[in-house]
Amino acid sequence: MWIDTHCHLSAPEFAPDAAAVVARARAAGVGQMVLPAVDTADFPRVQALAHAHGLAYALGLHPLALDALADRAAETAALDALDAALHAAREDPRLVAVGEIGLDHFVPGLDRARQERVYAAQLGLAARHGLPVLLHVRRSADSLLKHLRRRPGLGGIAHAFNGSAQQAQAFVDLGFALGFGGALVFERALQLRALATGLPARALVLETDAPDIPPPWLYRRAEQRAAGLAHGRNEPAELPRIAQTLAALRGWDAASTAAHTTRNALAALPRLAGLCGERPPPHPIP
Repeated sequence: MWIDTHCHLSAPEFAPDAAAVVARARAAGVGQMVLPAVDTADFPRVQALAHAHGLAYALGLHPLALDALADRAAETAALDALDAALHAAREDPRLVAVGEIGLDHFVPGLDRARQERVYAAQLGLAARHGLPVLLHVRRSADSLLKHLRRRPGLGGIAHAFNGSAQQAQAFVDLGFALGFGGALVFERALQLRALATGLPARALVLETDAPDIPPPWLYRRAEQRAAGLAHGRNEPAELPRIAQTLAALRGWDAASTAAHTTRNALAALPRLAGLCGERPPPHPIP
């Protein structure tokens, strides 16, 4: 079985055919998907999709959604809403993490002070509710790690990781798995491929970030790009094909790759094991 540890099934791109997307994923062998929320309006959507299709979900405030908050009062209200939603779902086995949370130092013009405040507060909520976290890491690894060191024992997944080897090892040392997806397939992604090759096997999980980060076979021809079609929609059904690159880099076959990454996902998100009919493996994985 494959697990897509990060899939935005609640995104508008999937509104017309979410059930068909899930069916295609399952036909491809993707037995479970984790649906992270991005803002408070997204909470009921990810919960409804998870329950409708037998999936897992996470609740959190994405750093790119924070500039929509008008002021500090709105920021506090959003955090209070997250706290209340986590409390209300405390008995829901499909709630497996707080996420997607983190810091984005790539997009210009964002309020970094606000991002850091809200990130730190969400780590506190994760600790209070006993949940791991799904981290947005974009040119922000050191700042993320600074706060994680103040909250030892949280664990979770650093989603779409593309930092240095030293930063990667720091996340692993704190009990985190690192998410690899469509970006790994690009032949020029040399640093990312080096990470996927050299990290401990226990550190690797797979994701699509669908509908985003499409693998190269979903990109359009030049004439299509000229017409405004940069790429096709990524889907969780693409995960097994993405995994072929990880298998080649590690010298694994498909079955070993599925076994390693599934076990790692269950260790990083222990509640996920119950949804898969298994016990969580030890964490960290030996």
